[in-house]
Amino acid sequence: MNVTSQTPLPKPAPRQSDPGILANEIVERLTYRIGKDAKAAKPHDWLHAVILSIRDRVIDAWIASTHKTYEEEGRRVYYLSLEFLIGRLMRDAVSNMELLDEMTQALSSLGVDIDVIAELEPDAALGNGGLGRLAACFMESMATVDVPAYGYGIRYVNGMFRQEISDGWQVELPETWLAHGNPWEFERREASYEVGFGGLVDPAADADASPNQMVWKASERVIATPYDMPIAGWRGKRVNTLRLWTAQPIDPILLDAFNAGDHLGALRESNRAEALTRVLYPADSSPAGQELRLRQEFFFSSASLQDIVRRHIQYFDDVRTLPDKAAIQLNDTHPAVAVTELMRLLLDDHGLDFDEAWSITRRTFSYTNHTLLPEALESWPVPLFERLLPRHMQIVYAINSRLLAEARRKGGFDDQAIGTISIIDEGGERRVRMGNLAFAGSHSVNGVSALHTDLMKQTVFADFHRLYPDRINNKTNGVTFRRWLMQCNPGLFGLIREAIGDKFMDDPEALRELDAFAHDSAFQDKFTAIKRANKEALSNLLRQRMNARIDPLALFDIQIKRIHEYKRQLLNIIEAVSLYDQIRSHPERDWVPRVKLFGGKAAPSYHNAKLIIKLANDVARVVNHDPAVQGLLKLQFVPNYNVSMAEIMIPAANLSEQISTAGMEASGTGNMKFAVNGALTIGTLDGANVEMRDHVGAENIVIFGLTADEVNMRRAQGYEPRKVIEASAELSQALTAIRSGVFSPGDPDRYRGLIDGIYDHDWFMVAADFDSYASAQRSVDTIWNDHDAWASKAIYNVARMGWFSSDRTIREYATDIWKVPV
Repeated sequence: MNVTSQTPLPKPAPRQSDPGILANEIVERLTYRIGKDAKAAKPHDWLHAVILSIRDRVIDAWIASTHKTYEEEGRRVYYLSLEFLIGRLMRDAVSNMELLDEMTQALSSLGVDIDVIAELEPDAALGNGGLGRLAACFMESMATVDVPAYGYGIRYVNGMFRQEISDGWQVELPETWLAHGNPWEFERREASYEVGFGGLVDPAADADASPNQMVWKASERVIATPYDMPIAGWRGKRVNTLRLWTAQPIDPILLDAFNAGDHLGALRESNRAEALTRVLYPADSSPAGQELRLRQEFFFSSASLQDIVRRHIQYFDDVRTLPDKAAIQLNDTHPAVAVTELMRLLLDDHGLDFDEAWSITRRTFSYTNHTLLPEALESWPVPLFERLLPRHMQIVYAINSRLLAEARRKGGFDDQAIGTISIIDEGGERRVRMGNLAFAGSHSVNGVSALHTDLMKQTVFADFHRLYPDRINNKTNGVTFRRWLMQCNPGLFGLIREAIGDKFMDDPEALRELDAFAHDSAFQDKFTAIKRANKEALSNLLRQRMNARIDPLALFDIQIKRIHEYKRQLLNIIEAVSLYDQIRSHPERDWVPRVKLFGGKAAPSYHNAKLIIKLANDVARVVNHDPAVQGLLKLQFVPNYNVSMAEIMIPAANLSEQISTAGMEASGTGNMKFAVNGALTIGTLDGANVEMRDHVGAENIVIFGLTADEVNMRRAQGYEPRKVIEASAELSQALTAIRSGVFSPGDPDRYRGLIDGIYDHDWFMVAADFDSYASAQRSVDTIWNDHDAWASKAIYNVARMGWFSSDRTIREYATDIWKVPV
């Protein structure tokens, strides 16, 4: 049967949400889609059946969303990110489709506990930390506020590694989240594209070709095949698409080689292609690792750009109108090579002249910067870039020529400033600066907190800001409260609804009405009981998984994030050692019982970060087995921190550690998740902590340490950490204990280099901020001992965090950058 676009198709009747109907649907899918009788079904069978049942409803909304024409939608947003840390999707989808109560009742009638089966869903290993989780929050918020959008990324087979701890050391193991398939995804073979690497570039042979038109003859080609996942917004208003690419060889097996006995060689093309989507962030400490990383970034960027341009031509037949219909957002520098890929498509495939192509490109792209760390602003050796992407290297040089000429014409830029603006770094090994490429190729460049944006203008992009003073803007990050309050903390969610009604579910800033309950003793008691229940749940989980015994009545002090020296887990551990010494030395004092929980992964090639994990475990082993501090101090490193673990740890936290060196954390989003779940923040004036202080009130957050300006001043004036250490008895004693092997008796020199780094240069200001941090921790003890004061401050934090919703952030992107109506 040939169904044309004019053939009227019957619309399916709306699916019912009655628990009985849902139960029947689940059993039907269990029987006919999974092939299991209800009596023989195992928990993972029930999970699959539930996903298929809710997926049908999501697909109805997905199809309705895609039926809207471009004319109805105006401009579409395309969000390019190397990471999407989406976490488990079943509960998210059920909740956003407003079926959680009905689904819970339906499963209960079948003798199935929704919480039990929800725990079985794999946690998609598509991201590393905050950047990837932000992208996931943004995808959900774009659907919620009705922004038509595609997310583009990579369908990693293993993704970020699974972390185990062996004798205190991090061990990296494959994360096999796709081992049993992914019921949320749909393969779209019809939207596959070739992506090339290497080869030669020749002028176009056509006599009518533009002078800028070239033919890239790639020596290696792979097929990019997309898998689509529906991302439902709140109340199912819109369902957008997350499109993830997988790589396949053009020739899966070289039969001649196989038949000749070269069985491994016969699979080399297949292995080479599959390596592109095997692992997130391959270690780039070796030339081979750097090459694979660049290949990954170009692979997904090229496939995404080909898809975007193909879709635009299909609907509008004129590539020149692309900026009117497409807004492409680069999430950090990972997809920055997309700027040159769009230029290649416009120049070589569509025959545009260079200036017109460059205008279209700049009006289409916008770039989000997430870091001020020079090593995180990616750059690639010119020989590597040119060998893998010869045509794109030509385009980089052409863009750079125009960029530098523009700066020269404008005036006021000396040779040093010109060198800073240049896309090619000429200092030492010549490298392609991807941050500069992204900046030059975008009409908008945004930071992710007010402080971060100001520092961008003053530091890494100061000369670019002088050249383009209207380009940098701020979009402070946010988080989706559907996942990070409503779903992960149902007790608190229910209490809030009971107190102020349902308005905050659609308007997070309505949480402000909770201010009226901050000093209500009855509300405080309920609030505290919910926090205690969350702590008991976490305590029970850690006991089951790790045989860790922690007291839920103690203060839960939690630091969970990527392990990095600038995030200063080391400062936290050193203060714990100091506290340990004080408790033993002054047993007569009324010490607050405290549990310090750590979680996070270190990059496989980041030696000091892995050493910090080992130190946390070594200190924990000594402290936790010392009868002198039993019940007063406990440390625990929680392995394999991911979204699902965060959903348990964050609601249980009393104290949120946000202690990065001021001026180095772009924003942070964990700080927001903790606060809206009723934790007090101890932190520096860094990233979004500055704006959080302004919103929750300085009296409801514990701030310590140097400011970003003071950090820079210390460094400029010749900071001498050794003098600071010698002036602080507690710091000196703690560092000496660690350095001398008190916590590593089998290897006394294990931490000598780590601690010597603090004595010698202390770039991350651990010593400089120690006394202030220790004093702030004792002020936390004082607040904790006043039950009413702690409860009121925690409630104020929940009440005043509504502005940090990712819905607000996305509306700002849509209005100010993408020009999409919301």
